[in-house]
Amino acid sequence: MPDATHRDWLRRAEALPLPAVHHIGGADEPGYGGTFAVISPRDGQELTRVADAGTAEVDLAVSAARRAFDSGPWPRLAPADRGRALLRLADLVEERRDSLALTVSLEMGKPVADAYSIELRAVINTFRWYGQLADKLTDESPHTDAAALALITREPTGVVGAVVPWNFPLTLASWKVAPALAAGCTVILKPSEFTPLSALMLGQLATEAGLPPGVLNVITGDGPTAGRALGLHPDVDVLAFTGSTAVGRHYLRYAADSNLKRVWLELGGKSPNIVLPDAADLDRAAATAAWGIFFNQGEMCTAPSRLIVHSSVAERVVDAVIERARTLRVGDPLDPATEMGPLAGNSHLERVLEHVGTATDQGARLRTGGARILACSGGSFFEPTVFDRVHPASRLAREEVFGPVLSVFTFDDLDEAVTLANSTDYGLAAGLWTSDLSTAHRISRALRAGTVWVNCYEEGDLTVPFGGIGQSGNGRDKSAHALEKYTELKTTWIQL
Repeated sequence: MPDATHRDWLRRAEALPLPAVHHIGGADEPGYGGTFAVISPRDGQELTRVADAGTAEVDLAVSAARRAFDSGPWPRLAPADRGRALLRLADLVEERRDSLALTVSLEMGKPVADAYSIELRAVINTFRWYGQLADKLTDESPHTDAAALALITREPTGVVGAVVPWNFPLTLASWKVAPALAAGCTVILKPSEFTPLSALMLGQLATEAGLPPGVLNVITGDGPTAGRALGLHPDVDVLAFTGSTAVGRHYLRYAADSNLKRVWLELGGKSPNIVLPDAADLDRAAATAAWGIFFNQGEMCTAPSRLIVHSSVAERVVDAVIERARTLRVGDPLDPATEMGPLAGNSHLERVLEHVGTATDQGARLRTGGARILACSGGSFFEPTVFDRVHPASRLAREEVFGPVLSVFTFDDLDEAVTLANSTDYGLAAGLWTSDLSTAHRISRALRAGTVWVNCYEEGDLTVPFGGIGQSGNGRDKSAHALEKYTELKTTWIQL
């Protein structure tokens, strides 16, 4: 409902049916344990209670996925047939776009306009892209001696555990689920305990689209229990995780302590955004810097949280960002006019406030924001925040805040800018604004990041890979390269 009003979305929210149980083996499964509450960050109220997975429920889901892979039709289907199933799933997601966008907005606070136009668009496009790609992959037959024939084939790896976070609950799920399914794998999806509802809906739609039982299973539970059980399970062949670097370390340990499953990690970031004085449009650079750090409440691993701006234009650029921060409309995510919703919950709000307090203690200057707002609503709302005079060794400069908090640094020469940009353990993304082509190439090569955007930020489509280096992880989502995570290379040598 792109033309829906605030009142329309409120009415839809009151009547929205919400799932409450796991989706395993093509059917809803209540499991054996208790339940947990899903709290909406917009007002602090309970949306519903959902089934809480323990090791028994994880075993049930893994067994269903294992049967579907070992003896079910999915890995044995013609790739074109798998592709058609993914296209049907994309069509169903598009049909239920309103309900899915509303659910995402309710469970994690994303403005419903963004959930509809950005998050759901990405999900639909992802399933369609991999559905169309499924039958266009080729194997290899290298030239050998005339007395032999060599074949190199890609085969699906097996059972995939996909653990995804709450900030883009459906987009990041689709980036893992779609290529894994296109490759012929079966999947157990574990969403964040903050955002289980939209993922459960996706599992139901997959079954409705005709995916065989056990091909896509969705379990709900927390990381220390359900996530750990997936990581340690000997029948899970691949674990794909998006989340914090600290939790990513746990999954590597789980793999070492179990079956040495492959673990693919997309982790945190502290992305630099460098503005040179020769940028063709400084106003656009400033507007994009503000959009990038405040979009999705700053709860984005690629958020350009470090603005590194040349001292000769710093005042102009930073003042423009501050002005945008002060005029940004923060409010109910169900209001289409809202530009920034609440943080994901009170516990996350407290962590962001702790970062702000530490930044002030360590000498950074607070230019705007820095406080909780709209507390009477019961929601976890926080002001767009800008600091300057940030010391490069401070916590604010080095640690991921995962909130709408911008750190500003200034520089006088390019080497200094690159040093500042690379002075972090992360390496997920970076931005650069310049009108000089040679400078763009040189600096892009010098930046340690999986993605570098030049004269833009957060641009791209499914044809290009996404992922990081260093403590931002390994492997790539998106593009045909994502299939490398879910396939094994087999060599067959035939002596003629």
